[in-house]
Amino acid sequence: MQNKNFQAAEISQHIIKWLKDYATSSGVKGFVIGISGGIDSAVTSTLCAMTKLPLLCVEMPIHQAESQINRAKEHILFLQQKFSNVSTIVTDLTPTFETIKAALPTTDNANYLHLTLANTRARLRMTTLYYHAGINSYLVVGTGNKIEDFGVGFFTKYGDGGVDISPIADLLKSEVKKIGEYLDVPQSIISAKPTDGLFGDDRSDEDQLGANYDELEIAMINFQNGKKANDFSGREKEVFEIYSRLNRINQHKINPIPICVIPKILK
Repeated sequence: MQNKNFQAAEISQHIIKWLKDYATSSGVKGFVIGISGGIDSAVTSTLCAMTKLPLLCVEMPIHQAESQINRAKEHILFLQQKFSNVSTIVTDLTPTFETIKAALPTTDNANYLHLTLANTRARLRMTTLYYHAGINSYLVVGTGNKIEDFGVGFFTKYGDGGVDISPIADLLKSEVKKIGEYLDVPQSIISAKPTDGLFGDDRSDEDQLGANYDELEIAMINFQNGKKANDFSGREKEVFEIYSRLNRINQHKINPIPICVIPKILK
């Protein structure tokens, strides 16, 4: 789903200015971001680097697939060759993850266990990013895009969803790729299958979601236009139903935390 009028250069400059203005008004010194080897973190970190404010790129492997580690290192090298304000650190969370696993009870429900452990990885990374942010007076920068954050809720609450700012959350995945091409992000990252890297293997986002982002973007637009599943057939109907189900069950992520409002007469 590409808008022919999409202005990658102008949008990039808009985000860079927004990032710099937000950091300045917040009184912080710079940014910290987790580098996964994916297009979202690559684009976001490049835009942060272009503010000329300090940027700390953090690698946080937890039994990570080698392909993901290699792409993350390739992108960090790309950044450091272009920007003097970029620093990097590796925080290996594998031992910490194993310690937590050993301390917690298990369950016979394998699906629940695998998903819960995947979310635990994301939450360990969030804690790590906030530690680095805290000791440096930096902001934790989110890398979620529009379809993930507001469409299908494909993120971990208080994990990769736990951030200070979200500079690309109003961009569709296809638009993030366009920005990546404009910024000359390494082609290996642009063309790699998106993955959250939370299962210690090479399973892709599409494997987990049941549809790719191009398909989900179409479904998102149709959903927002008030379409129903019966308006479609075949694969288009299947993807629309996938999108609708994920959007429904993940409202607890997409919307603010529900608050029980006490009637004034009781207070």
